[in-house]
Amino acid sequence: MRTLNYKTEYQKLLFPEIVSYLAQIHEQKVQQNLFIEAQKDALSELLEIAKIQSTEASNRIEGIITTDDRLKKIVMNKTTPKGRSEREIAGYRDVLNMIHENYDYIPVRPGMILQLHRDLYKFSNSAIGGSFKNSDNIIAEELPDGTERVRFQPVPAWETTEAMHILCNAFEDAISDPEMDPLLLMPMFILDFLCIHPFNDGNGRMSRLLTLLLLYRSGYYVGKYISLERLIADSKETYYEVLQDSSTGWHECTNDYLPFVRYMLGIVIAAYREFVSRVDVLITRGLSKPERVREIIRSTTGKITKTQIMKQCPDISQKTVERALRKLMDNGEIIKIGGGRYTSYTWNWECSRKR
Repeated sequence: MRTLNYKTEYQKLLFPEIVSYLAQIHEQKVQQNLFIEAQKDALSELLEIAKIQSTEASNRIEGIITTDDRLKKIVMNKTTPKGRSEREIAGYRDVLNMIHENYDYIPVRPGMILQLHRDLYKFSNSAIGGSFKNSDNIIAEELPDGTERVRFQPVPAWETTEAMHILCNAFEDAISDPEMDPLLLMPMFILDFLCIHPFNDGNGRMSRLLTLLLLYRSGYYVGKYISLERLIADSKETYYEVLQDSSTGWHECTNDYLPFVRYMLGIVIAAYREFVSRVDVLITRGLSKPERVREIIRSTTGKITKTQIMKQCPDISQKTVERALRKLMDNGEIIKIGGGRYTSYTWNWECSRKR
């Protein structure tokens, strides 16, 4: 099992680009926390939307899906899960809620990670929940011809328990150092967790839940209101690319954490920016649903599709979005581009100037 020395690796990451990312997130953190203190009740809608999106996206990455209607009912705990996929979705929902509500009391220790994994599978008939892997696993990809290519060989099963103790001890030692920024330690921990790949199944979903846990424990709550899992799912190809780039040479202690760290910091920055945008439209201005659709298009640089609008406002029905788009086109405020599945819209700035 390789050694983990976060203090040494930390210094290798302090490029101007990364330091700039950290400064942006620190600034956004202060602004968001002040807003949460003043408008906590007003953010309940964003909180519920993010729970739905996080549960859907994190499971979708692993091919675990159900219908939109069933998903919402499961997340809101208004139905009994049916079938394997829905049972695993329900497990993710409960672990996500547990982290949201109890992050201060969930230490990053092997035993606690096992408990979270147990709860991830508590609705399933499988016996794998709450146990480290009992057989070696691989991270593979399917090639166009149907064959598989091994992308990474994780730690063998017999070393997993020791590896998880080394990982958690290294992280605990580093996080206690006031000179080390938790924002850099978080993606390093997650990369090492994924390289260990400690479970027979559920490693990807656990990594995303642990990402939220680590952020919350350090005071970065943006994942409660903007789904980090959705942002990762929307950039899944890049996620896998940087994961492979940063895991190459991991067993030999020659891997480069930078690609994965840069990607994860970018996800956090994107979430904070979206939070500001959502708050501005949904809460601060108190706009109606059609007005929110209008404001989203007006504030978008370039073009935007109906699907993208609905992702930003999952509480607005498709019919309401379509009615708003028709009215905006009739008023000449937006321009329709293309047709069919490739239809998109852009703000008509010439019309705005005339007015």
